[in-house]
Amino acid sequence: MWKNFSKDDKAFTGLEAAIVLIAFVVVAAVFSYVMLGAGFYTTQKSQEVVHTGVQQASSSVAVAGDVVIKGHTSAGSATDVIFYVTNTAGGSPVDLSKSMLTYTDPNDFVANCSWTTSCTLGDGDDLVEKGEKYQITAVLGSSGVTLPTVNEQIKLELKPPDGAVLVLQRTMPPEIGIGEYLTVY
Repeated sequence: MWKNFSKDDKAFTGLEAAIVLIAFVVVAAVFSYVMLGAGFYTTQKSQEVVHTGVQQASSSVAVAGDVVIKGHTSAGSATDVIFYVTNTAGGSPVDLSKSMLTYTDPNDFVANCSWTTSCTLGDGDDLVEKGEKYQITAVLGSSGVTLPTVNEQIKLELKPPDGAVLVLQRTMPPEIGIGEYLTVY
């Protein structure tokens, strides 16, 4: 009778069934672990994108007051643009020492502009925080660009390390006197 059982290979023992079941469970567990890991990774990356977007949007500066130009030593052109900036409502602080200022001349040539800052209201560091006001003086002729003359458009862009770019686009007045300070609109 033992010979009849050994020749019959149609039988499936409980041990073999258990091995197959365990193999399926292990494969399913590994697959679910991989899928959950990919989901957690995607969620984390999405969260980083949202936090970066909020930081970019909330950290910016705005013009506070008039934009003034200083006339050159020869009549009809300007050498400096003076304007004031403050932090936007609800914005995070902006580091002016890490910001960049560019000037686009009337010939559409863009160059980095040398500029100075001075705190007119606040603690005096280079960080524009809530309630502070800074004067920025852009020296236009420092980069070999063409100085703006009467009735021409000027464009300055203050680019903070985080946040929106502040774009100042103004038209020069119809007459610029030597060393004269004039408001531009």
